[in-house]
Amino acid sequence: MPSRRLTVRAPLRFDEVRDDVGVPAAFPADVLAEAAAVEPALPAEDATDLPFVTVDPPGSTDLDQAVHIAARGDGFRVSYAIADVAAFVRPGGLVDAEARRRGQTLYSPDLRTPLHPPDIGERAASLLAGQTRPAVLWRIDLDATGEVTSVDVRRALVRSREQLDYAGLQAAVDAGRAPEPVALLQRVGELRIARARERHATELEIPEQEVEAAPGGGWTVVFRRQLPVERWNAQVSLLTGACAARLMLDGGLGVLRTLPAPRDSDVASLRRLAPALGVSWPAGAHHGDVISALDGATPGQAAFLEHAAVLLRGAAYTPFDGQPPADPLHHAVGLPYAHVTAPIRRLVDRFGSEVCVALAAGAPVPDWARAALPELPALMTAGGRLAGALERAVVDATEAWLLAGQEGRDFPAVVLEAGKDKGTIALDEPAVRATCAGADLPVGERVLARLELADQAKRMVRFSVA
Repeated sequence: MPSRRLTVRAPLRFDEVRDDVGVPAAFPADVLAEAAAVEPALPAEDATDLPFVTVDPPGSTDLDQAVHIAARGDGFRVSYAIADVAAFVRPGGLVDAEARRRGQTLYSPDLRTPLHPPDIGERAASLLAGQTRPAVLWRIDLDATGEVTSVDVRRALVRSREQLDYAGLQAAVDAGRAPEPVALLQRVGELRIARARERHATELEIPEQEVEAAPGGGWTVVFRRQLPVERWNAQVSLLTGACAARLMLDGGLGVLRTLPAPRDSDVASLRRLAPALGVSWPAGAHHGDVISALDGATPGQAAFLEHAAVLLRGAAYTPFDGQPPADPLHHAVGLPYAHVTAPIRRLVDRFGSEVCVALAAGAPVPDWARAALPELPALMTAGGRLAGALERAVVDATEAWLLAGQEGRDFPAVVLEAGKDKGTIALDEPAVRATCAGADLPVGERVLARLELADQAKRMVRFSVA
């Protein structure tokens, strides 16, 4: 093994990463002043008798959603309260303009860069436990199989009783002690997943690469899998988004989250790859069924799922006013779908919610919301591009920081992708994905990868086959 070079690790500074990527700085003083002075008009309907709870990562203060699920005959009623951000943002005002400039909340390991000033996003509009808040309240009735039978959406006052986190709720579910408002979350979530399987919806269970604080100080990179309760909770959001899209299509106005059907050539290429990676693809099976059945537990499946991401490219925001889109589907979801459940953290949701409230009431959609629809795709694309660049830069910086000074060391890894003279690998430990030089890398198989470069200044790591 080659000798290692002595390298002094520079401090890992995420503020420098944010500056390089172009993350917005603090809110201007006049934006903060407008946010602090807002006095929202409160809705007449009072739904504070419903014992809502929120489910978010620990310590979250920007709480978009609160949920309550009850039995209703042989089916269910899902009550989903969404923060009514539009009640706090003056159309055409300074907060509105700043939110359009930002597009979405951005996340770094040490800092959240919010879409809205804290007076709105973390206090006045946030569905904090014990506080009465204006909300856009969805009431969605399901039959015993989890299919939608009726939908109602309107403004109402709500009051969350408790702030739950995913790990704590999962432990409570596993122990049979889930709080009453979400005691049926597992049942409803599993029914909705079953309905998604019938639609051949595609879900990639690729572990997320995340930067988190290390127990002994500093930072590390981990591959994190979703807990079951996170998937069930996501089904409530997907359900609401599907109901919102249906309202928009029936009303002839809105903005959908669309994804084109995958190209036949990409599906065929993936099918040819499956046997080499130990993935079963029965004759006639839909690609969504094959992909959704995998969890990346084996190296071959992990590599296959990386390649399968090609089928989910091309997501867009598609506004319409009158004639609906020729293809209104989000083909991974298997339904028309719209973003309406995260208005504190995502710009488009405020406008989508406003459209739905008006359409459900048979009222005209406000001019400020209607006029903004054609502008939203560009604003959301810019915000999404910045979020992606920040996420990649943060991970790259952390990987280079973790591995600095270990040049020459061999790491067990799995080959995820391979080209003519290089490919992509995932180390067992730390949770690094990186470029690896080498011809004919064995996709889906284990190798020893030698660290050739860990450059903190360039935020770059590079390996070769040992």
